[in-house]
Amino acid sequence: MTQSPIVQRLAAVGIAALLATPAGAQTLRIAMTAADIPTTTGVPNNGFEGYRFMGYPPYDALVNWDFTQTDKPAEIKGGLFTEWRVDEKDPLRWLFTVRDGVVFHDGSAFNADAVVWNLQRLYDDKSPQYDPQGAAIVRAAVSVLDKWEKVDAHTVAISTKTPFSFFPYMLTRILMASPTQWEKVGKSWGEFAKQPSGTGPFKITKVVAAQQVEMERNDAYWDKARIPKVQKLVLRPMAEATTRLAALRSGQVDWIEVPPPDSIESLKAAGFQISLKPYPHTWPYVLRMTEGSPFQDKRVRQALNYALDREGIVKLIAGTARPAGGLYAPESPIFGNPTERYTYNPEKAKALLKEAGFGPDKPVKAKIMISTSGSGQMLPLPMNETIQQQVKPLGFDLEFDVVEWGAMLVAVRGGPASAQSHGVDGMNISLSWVDPATMFRYYHSSSYAPGNFNWGHWSTPKVDQLLNDALATFDPAQQTKLLAEAHSLIVDDAAWLFIVHDLNPRALSPKVKGFNPAQSWFQDLTQVTVQ
Repeated sequence: MTQSPIVQRLAAVGIAALLATPAGAQTLRIAMTAADIPTTTGVPNNGFEGYRFMGYPPYDALVNWDFTQTDKPAEIKGGLFTEWRVDEKDPLRWLFTVRDGVVFHDGSAFNADAVVWNLQRLYDDKSPQYDPQGAAIVRAAVSVLDKWEKVDAHTVAISTKTPFSFFPYMLTRILMASPTQWEKVGKSWGEFAKQPSGTGPFKITKVVAAQQVEMERNDAYWDKARIPKVQKLVLRPMAEATTRLAALRSGQVDWIEVPPPDSIESLKAAGFQISLKPYPHTWPYVLRMTEGSPFQDKRVRQALNYALDREGIVKLIAGTARPAGGLYAPESPIFGNPTERYTYNPEKAKALLKEAGFGPDKPVKAKIMISTSGSGQMLPLPMNETIQQQVKPLGFDLEFDVVEWGAMLVAVRGGPASAQSHGVDGMNISLSWVDPATMFRYYHSSSYAPGNFNWGHWSTPKVDQLLNDALATFDPAQQTKLLAEAHSLIVDDAAWLFIVHDLNPRALSPKVKGFNPAQSWFQDLTQVTVQ
């Protein structure tokens, strides 16, 4: 698994950009794990790292994340919608109040018409502004949205296909781009990407393809408490961890995502800041359940979960993750009380494999898609090599299909039968549990990719029903009870290979002040200063 030519080229380009861009007063320079710049149009690719850096800084969502309570997983708050309620006459229809007094970076007004225009961009393929690339990203996660209308100047109604009590969480995925700017640049999303315009706390001022994006503080931002404290934000893609480390040590950037684990102690000794914090993250193998996959057999799936030495993987990456026994972490109230507790148990793994007709002399052969880097992927190459070596003596012969992060994201949206999935039996993709509807996207039969994020096509009628019931109730206690029962069944059935939960490591220069990490995939950069 050697470094790909694309990653090598982008690493070299990233260093060249670093040398060409001097640090300025109150400029925050961040090196991302992405191999390329996330799209700048208001629908970022590159997963949640794209949303973290090219989504919420320059754009606002209809519903925003609240980063102020950092002692627990982030919740939602008003964004460009200030409040919401379900229509008393129609449980599928939500009424949203549009925030007044907001302007796009180009000076045009944000209003109810702009909301409708942006929804048409994503959900109406007959609209002039329809954006196929952006639509594919958003609709894969927000597939439940059905129709919309402007009720009046201050209200927009959005209907869902089924009762969906967690729908406001979904609207964190829908960012607002300026209709006026799109018209001005020639009605082209390609041109808009070069001169984008959102409503966020930062304004994109310069885009250098494959090298960097520069943003400036939006002094007119509507949330005065979140007007950025730095004047300028510079983002650079650097897929290779050692390249990011070298850039930080030499003072060419102020902040890097995912430092090499073996560098953390020396970074601390040199005065750098290391940020580690739990957040709603899981790093599994999503397993294919369709015809021809060895993982159609529950015993094989359970055996793989028992064959894994998760503590060994955590040690490999210097404690920057925790063992996972399910989609959720054990302390989550949604974890439930599953019967199966996947600790390292080689004898149990061998017994299950033997019962299924496999073993060291007749191994389970499976191909797993893995990435070279990416949002939440930590160090996928050495971690997967370790997994491969751990499970081989017990009767698993794993082969890897190594792709770029962006290619994996296309594959997971396309489903197991898509050409982009390369016929693999599983996919090692970092995923989130940021909202209560997470299990609906990953495990419900109506969420089979390409319609949503259930790439492996795992489902059971019982889990479907529990998730349906949870989505139909507005009672928080009942929601938690139903979701915990569903999660217990998912764990017991070994729907995925549950591996680790990331601790969101990043390294910061001593000059960076004011960063208080949220328990979230996303972070508030507006409170950060550089001294």
